[in-house]
Amino acid sequence: MRDASPQTVFLKDYTPPEYLIEQIELNFDLDEQHTQVRSTLSLRRNPQSQDSSTALTLLGEELQLVSIAIDGQALEQSQYLLGEEALVVHEVPQDRPFQIVIENVINPQANTALEGLYLSSSMLCTQCEAQGFRKITWFLDRPDVMSRFKTTLTGDKSKYPVLLSNGNKIGQGELENNRHWVSWEDPFAKPCYLFALVAGQLECVADEFITMTGRRIALEIFVEQHNIDKCDHAMQSLKNAMHWDEETYGLEYDLDLYMIVAVDHFNMGAMENKGLNVFNTKFVLARPDTATDSDYEHIEGVIGHEYFHNWSGNRVTCRDWFQLSLKEGFTVFRDQQFSGDRTSPAVKRIEDVNALRTRQFAEDAGPLAHPIRPEAYIEINNFYTLTVYEKGAEVVRMLHTLLDAAGFRKGCDLYFQRHDGQAVTCEDFVKALEDANGVELKQFRLWYSQAGTPVLTVSQQYDSESQQLHLTIQQNCPPTPNQPVKAPLHIPVKLGLLAADGSAAQIHYNDSSQAEITLNVTEAEQTFSFAQLPQPPVVSLLRGFSAPVTLKMERSLDELAFLLRHDSDTFNRWEAGQQLAVQVIFKLIDAIELGRPLQLEPVIVDAYRSVLIDSSGDLSYQALLLALPEESYLSGQMAVIDVEAIHQAREFVKKTLAEQLQVEFKQLYQQHHRDESGSFDAGAVGRRRLKNACLSYLSKLENQDVYHIAEQQFYSARNMTDQLTALSAIVNSNHPAKARSLDSFYVQWRQEALVIDKWFTLQATSSMPNTFATVQALMKHPAFDMKTPNRVRSLIGAFSQANPLHFHAINGEGYRFLADQVLALNTLNPQIASRMVTGLAQWRRYDAARQGLMKQQLQRIVATEHLSKDVYEIASKSLA
Repeated sequence: MRDASPQTVFLKDYTPPEYLIEQIELNFDLDEQHTQVRSTLSLRRNPQSQDSSTALTLLGEELQLVSIAIDGQALEQSQYLLGEEALVVHEVPQDRPFQIVIENVINPQANTALEGLYLSSSMLCTQCEAQGFRKITWFLDRPDVMSRFKTTLTGDKSKYPVLLSNGNKIGQGELENNRHWVSWEDPFAKPCYLFALVAGQLECVADEFITMTGRRIALEIFVEQHNIDKCDHAMQSLKNAMHWDEETYGLEYDLDLYMIVAVDHFNMGAMENKGLNVFNTKFVLARPDTATDSDYEHIEGVIGHEYFHNWSGNRVTCRDWFQLSLKEGFTVFRDQQFSGDRTSPAVKRIEDVNALRTRQFAEDAGPLAHPIRPEAYIEINNFYTLTVYEKGAEVVRMLHTLLDAAGFRKGCDLYFQRHDGQAVTCEDFVKALEDANGVELKQFRLWYSQAGTPVLTVSQQYDSESQQLHLTIQQNCPPTPNQPVKAPLHIPVKLGLLAADGSAAQIHYNDSSQAEITLNVTEAEQTFSFAQLPQPPVVSLLRGFSAPVTLKMERSLDELAFLLRHDSDTFNRWEAGQQLAVQVIFKLIDAIELGRPLQLEPVIVDAYRSVLIDSSGDLSYQALLLALPEESYLSGQMAVIDVEAIHQAREFVKKTLAEQLQVEFKQLYQQHHRDESGSFDAGAVGRRRLKNACLSYLSKLENQDVYHIAEQQFYSARNMTDQLTALSAIVNSNHPAKARSLDSFYVQWRQEALVIDKWFTLQATSSMPNTFATVQALMKHPAFDMKTPNRVRSLIGAFSQANPLHFHAINGEGYRFLADQVLALNTLNPQIASRMVTGLAQWRRYDAARQGLMKQQLQRIVATEHLSKDVYEIASKSLA
């Protein structure tokens, strides 16, 4: 049995807080096992509250109360009620401001959930979003209570020579017994989820940034001493982000100091605490020999994301946690813009859409589907989802499309001006965009409240007599939990037309003539007509992936190959290649199910040959054009997922392309293979991506020549991108040096935790036989640690979420393994445990045998005693 049934929180039940905390003074006496906290809260009754109670309820968990006083008068036990999750003071002043002083004790070392104040290696640090502050002291732990914080940290000078908190340092001093103190003050009111504290033995990399108004901002990155040589890229990324936000949104940083701290134990990627960002080391540390090109790009993107939160999340924050996408969707959109401007807009857009369609669309199609603004939750940590973040960003992108860049900027300016220093809602954001542009977006708001991925079904008819093209677009959104029927959405659909020679055909529509237009699809079915077309054009629809929808439109293989060669829209050109491969692969799946011999369509060989010989443009983009659809994306296209047939068909396509185009693959590999250690310009990154894409294909040939190429690249590589790609080619083949190469890699990098994470993941995601036995063995490896989230994700998460072939083995061993690990994590780190459960959530998408096996493990999880509400919510919703 579980603990007492967890309570559901509903958006409809929101009420303003009964009290406001205008200021809080925190005093910490730091110790790994016995940290003493003294909080002084300056409160007053909230005039907007309709509650008539004279009691005050402060939230707190896992706290040991020492004392409580109001206006200097200590309270007797009869004057308050202390529960497991709250401290209720029966009577507090109603007609004047008052002060409460609370003293309590916490044990950071015992805090394996990594929420509140916890120990990471020898460092003390905090994570307070969403509801971690209540594990530090009793408080009105909700985002619409914004307070000014003053924090004093005291600790042993040898253990904690560095003492950091939010804002500006206002004092420091020495104490007896080798102790010292530092005081910090944040001049800006903020919700408690943005509070941060870090104490430990840290080294600092310092720099500065001069703002557009000439202010000097001190920049400091704190890491453990052995990582001091891996901070240069993060520092440059921070300066790039600050400059970009000034140029693009006119937003300037507001404090005189901006700090980042990298910690090993962190449940998420990073946290935007005001002036003191706490980061997972994965998104700070980089050196050419330890970090891949992808790592470098992700670091810059995450650094930018957390910096951009200073305005879209901190200065303007969420009224309640149902509005999470207000800050996260908006800020993801901003970091996507930033990363695209810094690298390749085409490649960035494709990578973002690829992740959305493979992972978020699956979330939309399963039992965990929810709108980007949910209506209810049991555990808020479970709503840090792809829907809230990635789909939320797509909703903001659609607003950008509808208003154009200038109109969107105008709306954002009004939003920041109107709501600076406030806790607001998604409605407030859209309203500012409307008011700034004089438009009405009532129907568009449905994107915030309706779950699921809309399906656009498109048919076309060309009339040669009138020289008109008629496009009929039907929209439909499948049922999702608690939403069986959906209203039509406002969907912007970008359109281009191509003439027979591949050139752009003018679009004559509504008395205008353009090369590209945006159609406003607002009804369940609409027909759009385009005139002055002497020949039937080829339609390029949903350009730039202008809306997060599934597009159904009949296309021949030849038409898709034509678009792959000629479409000027970089996303749709790539998409044509993907859909060409999808059609070919599904024909092969049909042949597999019917027991017929497999043959590859010549059209795809010719199409990929044309991509291989056209190396005149962006090499990173060319590498993406060569990539086949992932197995997870292909799974999303099947009513009943056949993991073996998908894998077999995709592998057949890849191997056959390698066989028939091996001359071209080898030539391209040799043309771009060179030692470029330390070079991360677009040219070097593109050359590595393209040559490694070729190596991935060539490795399917399983011959001595390719074995030699892979091994030579592995041992001669001077950057992690080349070394890891070569090792992947070795691990996912019958290469005779596989075991030796894996051992060599481990010995070389055993002191670098982030690199060893890659080593675990590479083996966990291998498609070769005996992978499950390898994963079981790695669970007992000395380097594996269940208390380290990155290590859990690198092995358990990678196997269950990125290795469908072996995780979904028909004997159910993968499902039993995952359930075992979820239950082990449940008592250690419920937040990480709940994220692992999602590997079982799509059980209804598989055949009857697998359905039964997955369902059995979910039922086993739900029936477990003392199940955390984090895990219970995901598992129970998956079964509903």
